[in-house]
Amino acid sequence: MKLNNVKDVQKFIAAVNACEHDVYLKSVEGDVFNLKSSLSQYIAIGRLIEDAGESLELFAQTREDEARLLKMLTELNG
Repeated sequence: MKLNNVKDVQKFIAAVNACEHDVYLKSVEGDVFNLKSSLSQYIAIGRLIEDAGESLELFAQTREDEARLLKMLTELNG
């Protein structure tokens, strides 16, 4: 799913941390960030804040985690 201007980074990270399996953020340049890693989270947050944030895609390893993230994104962008 494409990310469009995540307004509340703390809620976004909380939703990622609540996921049971890996969650990835991928850029059009081919960069892949595993958001379950704290170091990758810091780098990815920087990318989210930059203009490149709109070109990032979010992937969850399971449907349950994907549903959790979709719900969070809907609430944030509501």
